[in-house]
Amino acid sequence: MKKILMIAAALCCAAVLTVNGADDKKAPEKKGEKKKVELTEAQKTLIKELMEKYDTNKDKKLDKDERAKISDEDKKKALEAKLPGFGPGKKKENK
Repeated sequence: MKKILMIAAALCCAAVLTVNGADDKKAPEKKGEKKKVELTEAQKTLIKELMEKYDTNKDKKLDKDERAKISDEDKKKALEAKLPGFGPGKKKENK
């Protein structure tokens, strides 16, 4: 009897793990995890242009000082292209 109960419990656990593993692809993103955004070719081209123009230290990131130097015209282009990181969004609070 114990063997039958142990086998049934093991099968139930295996079924639960299999179902949970399949659902991970559909699972909502976890808190603090960034959502990956697919960029269009136009967006990729604009990012490349902005990086070449404003990434003065060539670290492939725009830091605070580099972002401050972006012209209003380039900011407008980025907003129109809906580039991630430009436009309204959550502002980081200074602590």
